Amino acid sequence: MTTATATVTRRPPGHRGHLIMGILPDVRRDLLGCMSTLHRQYGDVVGYRLGPQRAHLIAHPDGVKHVLQDHVKNYTKEHLTYRMVRWLTGNGLLVSTGDFWLRQRRLAQPAFHRQRIAGMAAGMVRRTEAMLQRWEPAAANGTPLGISEEMKRLTLTIVGEALFGTSVEDQTERVGVAFTELGKQIAERFRTFRMLPPVLPTRYDRAFRAARASLQETVRGIIATRRERGDDSGDLLSMLMLARDEDTGEGMTDEQLGAEVMTMLLAGHETTATALSWTWGLLSKHPEAEARMHAELDAVLGGRAPTLEDMPKLGYTKQVLEETMRLYPSVPIFSRTVDEDDVIGGFHIPKGTSVNLCPYVTQRHPDFWEEPDAFRPERFAPEAAAKRHRFAYFPFSGGPRMCIGSGFTMMEAQLIVATVAQHYRLREAPGFTLEPNANLTLWPKGELPMYLERRS
Repeated sequence: MTTATATVTRRPPGHRGHLIMGILPDVRRDLLGCMSTLHRQYGDVVGYRLGPQRAHLIAHPDGVKHVLQDHVKNYTKEHLTYRMVRWLTGNGLLVSTGDFWLRQRRLAQPAFHRQRIAGMAAGMVRRTEAMLQRWEPAAANGTPLGISEEMKRLTLTIVGEALFGTSVEDQTERVGVAFTELGKQIAERFRTFRMLPPVLPTRYDRAFRAARASLQETVRGIIATRRERGDDSGDLLSMLMLARDEDTGEGMTDEQLGAEVMTMLLAGHETTATALSWTWGLLSKHPEAEARMHAELDAVLGGRAPTLEDMPKLGYTKQVLEETMRLYPSVPIFSRTVDEDDVIGGFHIPKGTSVNLCPYVTQRHPDFWEEPDAFRPERFAPEAAAKRHRFAYFPFSGGPRMCIGSGFTMMEAQLIVATVAQHYRLREAPGFTLEPNANLTLWPKGELPMYLERRS
């Protein structure tokens, strides 16, 4: 690929699509298939239209690095997809920009220090073991479980406890009900490109506003209670409330705190749950990889619950998760708006257009991944990973805007997989087809019905 500083400024090759809609009908029908076809037919920089909006797919890791790291200020989150997320979260870390984002990131960073999140490992295992107890009747009766919903419920409970502590079980349940409605609507609105804010007096928009109001009321109530107490409860919310700007000595306002809590609730359970759902589905289809992972768990744990200290010894278990996120990244598209004219790969990228980075495409790029569609966790053995382009794999984004909770997510997912796989093999229900359903996040289609097979 030509470097991003090349002097050639041709217009990128691409697909005209429908006269008015561009490739929008294709994207609605099959987002991942559409992006994969564009890359295969036109190369690493592709131009197209989404309705009236000119956009570009950037598929080569050099181009990804250019957007996410080298020229990050030129590629902003003032993009319609992030506007949709703002309806839900407010101006939190995921969607904020400029100096405000930088200040919030600096204030929030200590809450995600490795030592801080390490103290949450035991709680993650405890919550997973509670889920396994709830699974006992299904295992005994041979009843399939909807694993995607189970993983969503578990990760929401875990992130709720990490944020709020152990004394808010009832609030966490209420948050889960609200997120079910909001998650469903955000996915539907993204898939149908329904970009108007939910302000109409329709039943659909009223349901969105009611669920959002329920979440906001819960979060505001918890923040108000903590303000009155003024102590450090050891959870993420305490850390966020106690954080102070180095220059001004000011902390976050209640509005800022609310936006960050909403962001962490959304990002902290949705992306982990999708990764775990795909992991169980792929292990069911690849018994050799599953057997190797089980052998590692048996050798390291010998039937006991995993701890934080065990994680460095569970290297293959982590590789299984990384390979899963390569094939099925939780966030299938990262979109940006171009602030000023630029050049990527020798092609002109005009101001005001969009660029789309698609981990699903780049992480299957044949120049960087041998047999890219195969499930092979050994790709992530340390010696293999060290040789690879840094931006050939970016499920948590990259550069300065890399997900602040990536360490939390990986620790949580590794502990959950190790805990569950000590007890069960999960088997797809007959007749179910494992295939992707891409919206803002990438889930398996359907509820992923699976049977529980006890391990001796």
